[in-house]
Amino acid sequence: MNDSSPSSPGSSQTGSSFDSSKLELKLSVKLRAEHSAVDEVVRSVMEVVRNAGCTPGREDDVELALAEALANAVVHGAKSDPSKTVECDVACNNQGGVWIVVRDPGPGFDPSQITNPLAGENIYGNHGRGIFLINQLMDEVRFHKNGAEIHMIKK
Repeated sequence: MNDSSPSSPGSSQTGSSFDSSKLELKLSVKLRAEHSAVDEVVRSVMEVVRNAGCTPGREDDVELALAEALANAVVHGAKSDPSKTVECDVACNNQGGVWIVVRDPGPGFDPSQITNPLAGENIYGNHGRGIFLINQLMDEVRFHKNGAEIHMIKK
């Protein structure tokens, strides 16, 4: 885990194959920290991602990971306070990949403390499934700013 400042596509901090000189799409969205705002933002972002052909055949994975990351940011990071804002940046390169950053105004969390929802004692728990799903759906997942920012890549 890297708790450094935000990085941009193509920077060495992402550890990815994103080359900022080859980006076809850059999108930044801000939303109120209300759960009702998440679906609209996910629909809008995914329409752009689908139309740009960023992740052909893998859009459903990206959509679910984006929805989980935004919901976590709203509920856990911003405490569902509509006076707070959650930010989302999306970039797409011409090799068919998408890079998504979701950041919230919260203090963050320690991702290593999230329990495995598949472990026997956690099956009926009510936390940790979102991060688990994101890790399963995306090719790269990194936390920054003490967990208040998540970087997700789908190749």
